[in-house]
Amino acid sequence: MQLVIGGVSIGCIYALVALGFVLIYKATEVVNFAQGELMMLGAFLAYTFIFILGWNYWIGAAAAIVCMFFAGNLVDRVFLRPVLGQPQFSIIMVTIGFGYMARSGATMVPGWGAETYAISTPFSSEGIQLVPESMGSLVISETDISVIVATIILCIVLYAFFTHTRLGVAMQASSQNQLAAYYMGIPVKSVFSMIWGISAAVAAAAGILLAPTTLIDANMGFIGLKAFPAAVLGGFGSIPGAVVGGLIIGIIETLAGFYLPPGFKNVAAYVVLLIVLVVRPQGLFGQKTGKRV
Repeated sequence: MQLVIGGVSIGCIYALVALGFVLIYKATEVVNFAQGELMMLGAFLAYTFIFILGWNYWIGAAAAIVCMFFAGNLVDRVFLRPVLGQPQFSIIMVTIGFGYMARSGATMVPGWGAETYAISTPFSSEGIQLVPESMGSLVISETDISVIVATIILCIVLYAFFTHTRLGVAMQASSQNQLAAYYMGIPVKSVFSMIWGISAAVAAAAGILLAPTTLIDANMGFIGLKAFPAAVLGGFGSIPGAVVGGLIIGIIETLAGFYLPPGFKNVAAYVVLLIVLVVRPQGLFGQKTGKRV
């Protein structure tokens, strides 16, 4: 159970990054391979506001998330919108190129560089004793609690936004049929920019939550390579699937790192992913779809 709790905590981070993949794919059918780099930039912005500028943790974290919302909006307008209508491979290469630019650019920013940094959080490193030592000593840290609770809150907020707001419904309509949404008066291009902004903001939240565990550096965006299988595992168009896929990947990775020989931790999740895709190619929560041509 101790390992499972740790796996759920890291799985929540994977789930948030996977949510970014799914949100953009559902709306634009684009796979954003720079999602991990957006998370890294959000973490660095939080470090700048909280540590360098000395802001309060909550104010600095909120400012970083808001800044990344506008940054994601800008990425769509500057990098993605000019290549709309081009082959899918070209668009994917644009996201990969932006990811490399973001990693390299982060190392050139004064105060960031190639060093590793930490963010001081209001959560202590001490744990809460759930089970007494006489019965096995099950402990959960305040950091893990904060990650799990924050992920739950973010998922509830996103669900309420997409279900109960006019803008959220417009985003759903645009993701299902762009042409029909346009004829109904929905500004599809602006909606896509908003979705990129929301995806970047969610990635920033994931980076801030991850910072106390793995610290901050220019290469932390590679965690996107772990979150991508989580999105595929859950079904690459399903928001609940992204969350469940992230939790599964996190738990499997943690258990494999403890019970299996060294090296299995980094491949166990991919083995499970391949098995699931062989049995159910559309993922756990995905649906089979067809197109008339």
